[in-house]
Amino acid sequence: MSSPLERLSAGALGWLGGNLDYFDPFSASARSATHGKAKAALELALLCHCAARLADPPEALGGAGALVRKLWQDPDLPQLFSDVPKYASTYGLIYAALAPDGIDATQVRATLARLDPEFLSPRGKSPYQRIEIRHYADKAGVRHTVEPYAELLSHSPLVAFRAAGPGEAASEDGAPEDGAPLTDPRAYAVTHTAFYLGDFGRTAPGLDGGALAHARDLVDRLLRHCVEHDRWDLAAELVLTQFILGSEPLDTPSGAAAVECLVRAQRPDGAIPARSAALAAHPSAPGGEFFGKAYHTTLVTALMALIVSSPRRS
Repeated sequence: MSSPLERLSAGALGWLGGNLDYFDPFSASARSATHGKAKAALELALLCHCAARLADPPEALGGAGALVRKLWQDPDLPQLFSDVPKYASTYGLIYAALAPDGIDATQVRATLARLDPEFLSPRGKSPYQRIEIRHYADKAGVRHTVEPYAELLSHSPLVAFRAAGPGEAASEDGAPEDGAPLTDPRAYAVTHTAFYLGDFGRTAPGLDGGALAHARDLVDRLLRHCVEHDRWDLAAELVLTQFILGSEPLDTPSGAAAVECLVRAQRPDGAIPARSAALAAHPSAPGGEFFGKAYHTTLVTALMALIVSSPRRS
């Protein structure tokens, strides 16, 4: 009998593979939908990139990998980044970092050449932003001036953020909703920092002693809150964060509960219908609308399940 993680993975990968037209920003299906076209393509590329590093990459991602290879050689894809000016440089860097091996990299090189050197510097950026830029710049092989991770660790969200008590404000962002330990932006900064420091489960994040204990406790508190409130997207990210921090998520009460929460949320077609139960699309929602609500959480769940169920690198 398959495990909960295997069922989550198989269902999520099946749904993603059946909806590749929506990931292709130039398809008729995607043009009829309202989701962020560039962001969806980049997230699919991240899933393919991480899966390709596994000892046994899933065959179900074959079509996704072919689509990513095609898109990464299309001169029109980088032009979509300018449609989101706030993230255009970040998207361009991620695009270069996730380029599949063996493609014609003409468009990738041109995109890197357009990056402002100031974007690749630490000036005016939070520790979290600097960690993100360093991660993707190193992966893309582009020069930058961001400090080494060791100099950023103590100021990173994993170490610097403190959980709020009942009714307390956790930060300048204000009081978290529903008694959450952190506001949503800070919770996602915690998970993404772990992803970058640990290269999505490929390396150790560099924390030890009290810093590691603090990070694990913060993630556990966040995860228990997500299970209680059916926050599916953040729950999947936090389970992967537990793994990156050296825990075996299914051996922790919060991690095991989160996986069961995601299993309950998964539809028969494999989709996780939204970031949370409160945001779930109506069952009769048009295909494009449903995809916009479901694709990110379903993809993150697939990514988490693939990595957590794979052997750790020694």
